[in-house]
Amino acid sequence: MAQMNKRERVQAALAGKAVDRPPISFWRHFFEKETSADGLAEAMLGFQRAYDWDFMKVNPRACYHVEPWGCRFRFSGQSHVEPKLVEAAVKTPDDWRAITPLSATAGAFGEQLEALRLIKEGLRGEVPFIETVFTPLSVAGRLVGADDVMREHMRQHPDRVHAALEAITVTFEGFARACLDVGVDGLFYATTGWATYDRLSEAEYEAFGRPYDLRVLRAAAGAPFNILHVCRSHNMLWKLMDYPAHAVNWATADPTNPKIGEVWQRSHRAVIGGVDHLGTLLTGEAEAVKAEVWSAVEQTRQGLMLGPGCSIPPQTPEANLRAACAAVEALT
Repeated sequence: MAQMNKRERVQAALAGKAVDRPPISFWRHFFEKETSADGLAEAMLGFQRAYDWDFMKVNPRACYHVEPWGCRFRFSGQSHVEPKLVEAAVKTPDDWRAITPLSATAGAFGEQLEALRLIKEGLRGEVPFIETVFTPLSVAGRLVGADDVMREHMRQHPDRVHAALEAITVTFEGFARACLDVGVDGLFYATTGWATYDRLSEAEYEAFGRPYDLRVLRAAAGAPFNILHVCRSHNMLWKLMDYPAHAVNWATADPTNPKIGEVWQRSHRAVIGGVDHLGTLLTGEAEAVKAEVWSAVEQTRQGLMLGPGCSIPPQTPEANLRAACAAVEALT
């Protein structure tokens, strides 16, 4: 098969068609550079230049989602230490009333849009890139800052939580459209720690998650490359497989989650993963990384994009990332 460019390769994989080789990408935080648009763009573009990934998942600081509502964080300035919550926006059930819709350019949202503009300019249209957006329920949980408190509020004050989820959803519907206006190819739409049976029942997620999730995804429906990321162990991936996303990403190596080949065979939805980012990639040998890549290919054949199950640790050895790249290149 003739060599494809990055966009052709990604588009073919999303459609379940033959590719010259599977697309590959990894993503990580650069905590010391994520506090400004310029810094984030520099970090993302530098990582892209270093490894020549087939697509870019923009990996901003996770707290950008809640800063405009008043959450305050302490930034370490170190590459491997994430921001720490200093003050939550929601401390009592009454505080949910202060969570109202915001402009898509308010505070950190506007900073993100500027970073996306800089990244788009740096990529020159050659590399598909997607912005990370958390689900409304995940954003609400971060406004509280404590999972047990969030669950308590959901169960004891559902009306207040639903009102806040409505405001968050309206805000991120606007932000999703603004991202598309900048020129991103789609969203990396992440459930973080909430679409897991370890935290909620199916009925709770149906009530507090699904209706709001679908609205944000519909706001991004014009994009060609939306990824649904279902995080954590014991995830609810099968329950969310009807979401309108072009590809799904999850911790495929976690024994409590569906296997990558199983998901491809049952859904024929493009799948992203195959490499154990907390095990083999972080602490294993290069040959073991290559073996995981080849195993994922054997399980799926088509519709596969190689990648991690979540953001890789900053201390991931360069040699193992190079090994993953080499394993994919050997498939041409």
